Amino acid sequence: MASFYALIIAIVAFTIALIALIFAWRAGKLDKEEEIEHVKVKRHHANPVMSPDSGNDWEAAGTFNPAAIKDDDGNTHIIYRAIGSDGVSRVGYAFSKDGLHIDEKLSYPIFALKNPRRNIPDKDKRPDPVMYPSGGSWGGCEDPRAIRIGNRIYMTFNAFDGWDFIRIGVVSITTNDFFARRWNWSRPLYISPEKEIHKNWVVFPEKINGKFAILHSITPEIQVDYVDSLEELDYGSKKIKSKFKQRDNNGNWDNWVRGAGPPPIRTDIGWLVLYHAMDRKDPSIGYKLGAMILDTNDPTKIIARAPAPILVPDEWYENDWKPGVVYACGSTIKDGNLYVYYGGGDKHICVAHTPLDQLLEWLMTYGKIA
Repeated sequence: MASFYALIIAIVAFTIALIALIFAWRAGKLDKEEEIEHVKVKRHHANPVMSPDSGNDWEAAGTFNPAAIKDDDGNTHIIYRAIGSDGVSRVGYAFSKDGLHIDEKLSYPIFALKNPRRNIPDKDKRPDPVMYPSGGSWGGCEDPRAIRIGNRIYMTFNAFDGWDFIRIGVVSITTNDFFARRWNWSRPLYISPEKEIHKNWVVFPEKINGKFAILHSITPEIQVDYVDSLEELDYGSKKIKSKFKQRDNNGNWDNWVRGAGPPPIRTDIGWLVLYHAMDRKDPSIGYKLGAMILDTNDPTKIIARAPAPILVPDEWYENDWKPGVVYACGSTIKDGNLYVYYGGGDKHICVAHTPLDQLLEWLMTYGKIA
């Protein structure tokens, strides 16, 4: 009998110890999740900062996916994709002194492609997220990104005229004209090959070894091409051979990578690249925003990669038109903070921010590549 009671006592003691271990493990896991949680970018309390304007027909259906350029006085200039009631995408302009609140917005587009797709039936010339899942427009210039090199500002965009014609376009303008709002854009250059589908190409905001650097894919590996001039690609004297294939990342949150977001930002530890990805285990959530650090001198080398997304589409304005989408095209550094400008639900313009040093420290602590 004594041995029986001893056995019972041993079983109880083992069970208590096991429960204690489980609680300790869960506490440790939660601690780590809390550490990850606190570096997520913080949404601006007044989001969305811009929404479709029924008073302007050219932006009545959508205003989203904004690029951002900061001037020498610290003001932020926002150029964004707008969809009109005619289903065409154009580029609009807004101005912000503090990078959070919109102080002024122009009532007309600042750039548009001439003669968007003409052989589509009139009945189909309308915004439709099912027929045209890339934001809902059937033609025009989509998803601008902007950089400043020297005395020129370069804007890349997706020239979309149906799934049989998608090319990466680039226009440029002098900084004097841009900040004075004289929209003297250069003629469009098309830097991606004909008869190939490419999106989400970004140009580095400074030349590397005297050449334009183009980040054109981040999966299955980082792919960067260098050219003396963007005209080389437009004229066809050089062609970028870009491949896109999902990489095996052991079931992490970003197991379905979509592409780069804003142009890279130079930091003290490398190039900060924000990117869009999905989780095949939970595709209903849609696009999430991640971050990685690329080597300053060799940007094909990943130094660190976010162990968790820094922004997840769980607000109403990120699920309004196309559910589950946060899509960033612009970012700036202001007073030590990273400002991220993104489209919510392919309909609204939103802003999020976080201290840059905290984000970089978190990436290097939890996401450093061995």
